[in-house]
Amino acid sequence: MDAHALKNDFTVLRNQTLTYLDTAASSLKPDVVLEAMNAYYHNNPVNVHRGVYEMSHVATKHYEQARRDIANFINADFEEVVFTRGASSALNLVALTWGEQNLQAGDEIVTSMLEHHSHLLPWQQLAKRKKASLVYVPLNAEGRITEAALKKVITKRTKILTLTYVSNTLGYKTPLEPIIKIAKAHGIKTSIDAAQAVPHTPVDVKKLDCDFLAFSGHKMCGPSGIGVLYAKRELLDKLDPLEYGGDMNDRVGLYDVEVKRPPYKFETGTPPIAEAIGLARAVQYLSKIGLEKIANHEHHLATLAIAGLQSIEGVTIYNPTTDTGIVNFNFDGVHPHDAVTVFDEASVALRAGHHCAQLVLKFLEVSATLRASFYLYNTEEDVQHFIKTVASARRFFTKVGF
Repeated sequence: MDAHALKNDFTVLRNQTLTYLDTAASSLKPDVVLEAMNAYYHNNPVNVHRGVYEMSHVATKHYEQARRDIANFINADFEEVVFTRGASSALNLVALTWGEQNLQAGDEIVTSMLEHHSHLLPWQQLAKRKKASLVYVPLNAEGRITEAALKKVITKRTKILTLTYVSNTLGYKTPLEPIIKIAKAHGIKTSIDAAQAVPHTPVDVKKLDCDFLAFSGHKMCGPSGIGVLYAKRELLDKLDPLEYGGDMNDRVGLYDVEVKRPPYKFETGTPPIAEAIGLARAVQYLSKIGLEKIANHEHHLATLAIAGLQSIEGVTIYNPTTDTGIVNFNFDGVHPHDAVTVFDEASVALRAGHHCAQLVLKFLEVSATLRASFYLYNTEEDVQHFIKTVASARRFFTKVGF
């Protein structure tokens, strides 16, 4: 994979000197994605499903082809892909439909301290409303979820297992296939936050056999404002819609409504048409490069970065065995918000804070960290610039008394 050549696919990287290491928050967008969205707005910027004129037919065709392309990308059936406002919206949808309809007082929701707030908080709040119990899988000393730990916490009262596929903070992959088999053997439903997995590694929902899986467009070279909820068709058939309104119904009477079949009964009002088309183009872009190549490339860069960090005194690395392109670290005695300004001055963009995963930082016993996340458009030169900036920052903070 030629990351140097791929940089040319992104206007923002052509037009300025930038070492962008914040893909875990949001990826950059290649020109082909923007062009696909602009083509919709320039050529047939009308609504879908409703119009009986040619432009609307064309818009509908492109919108539904986008759903088909994205379904194929994760090996799902067409009817199992619901477009949402983002991964957060998709994960809330699971809790507020399946959770509301199925959980009762005394039931258990099993989750982990690695969860992004978007996956933790909907179930946390639902547990309060339903008087259910939120149970955490103990992490091992490294901070990983294991099969053995899961087996210790599931009981006959466990109704759903809600886990991240890849930690957005530590970059660890959850061993989902064996874990989902364990859950399935106990009749437990599974909800997977795959926002950090789908952009970086092949995901096959049929092979995983998960019940629900969510991801967002903006982390995978696609636009913001769109996410995807995958759910097994038999579950979507049974669930009531979360929102009611235009285009999700077939017949409306004075006192009742007949809703459409999945996925449409969960897509109320005008959908994110340009965003769906842009996400489908991003899927094509990633597929052409090859997700396995992307995963290997970014892990290689993270490994180089960790080796470089380990050579600098006064730097603590929290995930030296990362599985992905995520590197989490701190300067000893320096708050990350102070440190990140030095990187910004060197045109290095990375994240400082709790990364919307405060329970992970409780586990690490810190209030905030610095996170560098590598992707397909990063090069070994980016790693070298990153390490030089770390060394320079360390010298600066030592000089001023940190």
